Amino acid sequence: MSLRIVHYDESILRKKGEKIVSFDAALAKLASDMILAMQEVGGIGLAAQQVGVARQLCVVDLRRSEDGFAWELDGRHPPRELFMPMILVNPRVTAAVGIPDTVHEEGCLSFPNIRGDVERPEEITVRYQDGQGVPHVLTCNGLLARCIQHEVDHLQGKLFIDRMERKARAALEPAIKALAKQTRAEANTP
Repeated sequence: MSLRIVHYDESILRKKGEKIVSFDAALAKLASDMILAMQEVGGIGLAAQQVGVARQLCVVDLRRSEDGFAWELDGRHPPRELFMPMILVNPRVTAAVGIPDTVHEEGCLSFPNIRGDVERPEEITVRYQDGQGVPHVLTCNGLLARCIQHEVDHLQGKLFIDRMERKARAALEPAIKALAKQTRAEANTP
């Protein structure tokens, strides 16, 4: 059975994830289950908080994306099929210097049918460990950079709606409140 994806207003989405120090079978299973859950709903990224676990773990898979983006992984440019789906453990993101931020529409599996414009750095470097604890450095831009930033925000308890400009957020407020109400109602249903 697939993992349940947590929806907005469940408190776990606001919790900062614990650093991962044990790269064991339980971590491998969680990462594998997260990839499956993400793929089942057609997502491109998923953070541990979104499946009810406050840990520094997220997964990303852009193999089917037609959006253009560039990457360099550990000083090389391997085909994306060789490193995706990605398992990012304890990721740390740094924005590229001198490259302007861009605004693009984002969605989130924890906010079904809610999308809005978010400004983020266009190019980043992310230092992370894979599922076996091996350290990596990935420099990327475009959708890959945006997706990683979105998921790493989740690991810090930050949501994409927090990054929206006030006007963009205000336009979505009725849908956000309705989702929060629905989430609370489902939590109270036996």
